[in-house]
Amino acid sequence: MDDVDFRFMDFKEIIENLIVKGNSPSIHEAIDRLFMDIANINRESMAEMQDAQVEEMAVNLWNWAVTRRVGLVISEEQKAKLRHVACKLVCMCEDSAVSEEAIQKQILMNMKTGKGWLDVGNAVTADEFFQVAIAGLEQLYVRLMQRSSTEAHMAMQKIAVERDLFKVLSYQAESAVAQGDFQRASACVLRCKDVLMRVPKKTRYLHILCYNFGVETYKQNKYEESSFWLSQSYDIGKMEKNSIGPEMLAKVLRLLATAYLDWDDREYYDKALSAINLANKEHSHPAGLFLKMKILLKGEIANKELLEAVMETLHLDASLDVCLNIAKLLMDHDRESVGFYFLKIICEHFKSSENIGKALLLHIDMLLERKEELLAKEKIEEIIVGHHTGRQLTTELVGCLHDILWKKAARSFEVQNYPDALQWYCYSLRLYASDQMDLDLAKLQRNMAACYLHLKQLDKAKVAVAEAEQRDPTNIFTQFYVFKIAVLEGNSDRALQAITTLENLLTAEEPEENNLLTDRGSTVMLLSLAAQFALEHGQQIVAGKALEYLAQYAEDPQQVLTALKCLFRLVLPKVSQMPESENKKKEMDRLLTCLNIALLKLAQFFDGKASTSDSRTNEAHWFRKIAWNLAVQCDKDPVTMREFFMLSYKLSQFCPSDQVILIAQKTCLLMAAAVDLEQGRKASTTFQQTRLLNRALEQIHKCRDIWNLLKETGDFSNDPCETLLLLYEFEVKAKMNDPFLDSFLESVWELPHLESKTFETIASLAMEMPACYPSIALKALKRALLLHKRKESIDVLKYSKCMHNLINLLVPERVLSAELCPLEEVWGYFEDALHLISHTEGYPETEILWLMVKSWNIGIFMYGRSKYVSAEKWCGLALRFLDHLGSLRRSYEIQMNVLYSQLVEALDKNKGSLFSKE
Repeated sequence: MDDVDFRFMDFKEIIENLIVKGNSPSIHEAIDRLFMDIANINRESMAEMQDAQVEEMAVNLWNWAVTRRVGLVISEEQKAKLRHVACKLVCMCEDSAVSEEAIQKQILMNMKTGKGWLDVGNAVTADEFFQVAIAGLEQLYVRLMQRSSTEAHMAMQKIAVERDLFKVLSYQAESAVAQGDFQRASACVLRCKDVLMRVPKKTRYLHILCYNFGVETYKQNKYEESSFWLSQSYDIGKMEKNSIGPEMLAKVLRLLATAYLDWDDREYYDKALSAINLANKEHSHPAGLFLKMKILLKGEIANKELLEAVMETLHLDASLDVCLNIAKLLMDHDRESVGFYFLKIICEHFKSSENIGKALLLHIDMLLERKEELLAKEKIEEIIVGHHTGRQLTTELVGCLHDILWKKAARSFEVQNYPDALQWYCYSLRLYASDQMDLDLAKLQRNMAACYLHLKQLDKAKVAVAEAEQRDPTNIFTQFYVFKIAVLEGNSDRALQAITTLENLLTAEEPEENNLLTDRGSTVMLLSLAAQFALEHGQQIVAGKALEYLAQYAEDPQQVLTALKCLFRLVLPKVSQMPESENKKKEMDRLLTCLNIALLKLAQFFDGKASTSDSRTNEAHWFRKIAWNLAVQCDKDPVTMREFFMLSYKLSQFCPSDQVILIAQKTCLLMAAAVDLEQGRKASTTFQQTRLLNRALEQIHKCRDIWNLLKETGDFSNDPCETLLLLYEFEVKAKMNDPFLDSFLESVWELPHLESKTFETIASLAMEMPACYPSIALKALKRALLLHKRKESIDVLKYSKCMHNLINLLVPERVLSAELCPLEEVWGYFEDALHLISHTEGYPETEILWLMVKSWNIGIFMYGRSKYVSAEKWCGLALRFLDHLGSLRRSYEIQMNVLYSQLVEALDKNKGSLFSKE
């Protein structure tokens, strides 16, 4: 059936649809609507319906609510609301002249409706229905009395009414207790108690109800009310001992005694004692015996009387555990004389018990707590001897004795009384069998080793640690003591081995089951202690290894940074003095790893934000300088040098960006880019070269950003940074065949401050494999040459080199082609060079010779191409260079003059065809 919208129906229609609909999702809405509407409905508002119709509708609704219990479709509160509506409807149908059956129906419905509200915690609403039920019972009682024909019939009818009256009164008592109304609740229960004579079967119910009230009010610390309810529970329980056993009565009395004690142990001491005595008389129970002793100790009872009470527990066949708890209670209340005497009696009384060890251990524990160590040691000796001669303690009790001994040893260790601690540990050791393999035995050996070390008894400590290692070699504390002994013996190799084992245990993915390590912090702590111990004993190499591991595995950033600073102070002086070798390379790699850890931990400190802590900024400065200094020391290893420079740059990012930091960052990035470029030139594969060049380009861009910031802080006109960045970027783009290389150079050609050296470098890079840009090289060399000529005083050496490169580019060796070589332009450069040679001293003779040979070869080439005029011209130019040779002139003069004469003679012979050839 489709869902129904109850919002637009009248009251009657909602009830009818609700009963028909069953499990509709709108049921809850309908119930709430009925519950709200019933408050505004009376008999007049339903005048169109007969009483029988209204009653039938109410009964159907009531029954429907009851049947819903099975399916648990609606909540208990909603069931209470339905009963509420049905009960109100039924009560509308009859006046004072209704039948007895109708009155009984109303009583029942009101009782159950009130109980429903009480069960869901609405005691106020429940009381309304209970009052109606009481009124109905009174009305019914009058009716019954009026029509009863005999006394027997009257008594039977009266009992039936009082049975329901008892039930309503008990419900009212529950409601009053829930509302904290003790007077009303107690009045209701006392009325119920009066009715019990006629309905004795309800005795147990009322007894339990009062007990529950007592428990509830005790929990609320309402001791006066609790004592009333518990007293009533006990009195009522005595009325029906056939159904209420002595165990339950004793339980009530024990709680009553406790309530008196907690209420006021002085004023109600006698009542508490009387209650517990009565409880123990009803039924002896360990809790009762213990509570009696607790009550007695609250009073000022003499030791003699106390001892008599204590001895009573033995006569009542109290268990060993109860007796021991009483003995401990006596000790806790400073009744040592009675307590120790009672312990002695207990040990004698239960000497045949297999658990007698419990008493012996308690006796020892009590003696130790009261500083009676000599007596305790005597008892311990007796137990140990007995344990090995047939009177064995249970495994559990052996463990308890170990705990006692270890706690005592630990207290002695804390106050540095190591001989005494050893004595207690030795007692514990004697409990173990000689062939026993136990992890706790290994721990005991470690504890003893610690005492021996403090007492400077190295040999004994070594034996104890060897025993521990045999039983528990993978334990971190075992390895720590192995380490300490190795350090004390000066055995660095053994100490390093132990530290490495510690590290392996820390990194093991699946630690051994017998490993006592439960958290990473224990190993980290031991690494810290190991480093400190090694330093104290002059074992710097060992300390360095411990610090290195500590830095790797500690989680606290500050602890890591402190360990790293200590490590660097240890290692740096030695590394700086080491010659270049494989060992130095390993040490540098180790320090590189450590600096990377420092970078990571500083990043955790700053977490992407600027630090407001001077100490943290100082840490970053410290590690930045270390990375810089290490980079400087790696001039023979450029790859490692680059890594240190990049680390220095990254660490500097945690420092304020002042001029000093910006200069450092600029230098780091420049150096890193230079290394990547150099490595890129040597790369064996295209992929590797591309990776290196891209990385260099990234650093160049970062460096340019920093350079732009730096220029705002001062005058850096003498700093070559900008030129270097230009050259680096040009090289990257050239080697990677960047399609936008010409666009990049457009701005470069216009830069006014570039020197000739820069253009010469561009030219060189443009032709360096795999780049090949001859047009760019020519343009750069021409600009360089122009800058050389513009100087007031020409640097002849630099000019000659630039001229050499330009001419060589225009007229490559072994390649002469009129199409490729613009000879007129080349002739001009030769003339310029000759002019400078003629008017300036110092032009390198080798360069003059080179120009002479180059021009002569051009002439010969022209001759071979039948260009006789050009041939004579270029060969004549060569002779002009010959005139400026110094020591080399004699070597070439005769040969060249002869060749030139032969050339002229050949030219004369060909004069006839000369013009046709050119």
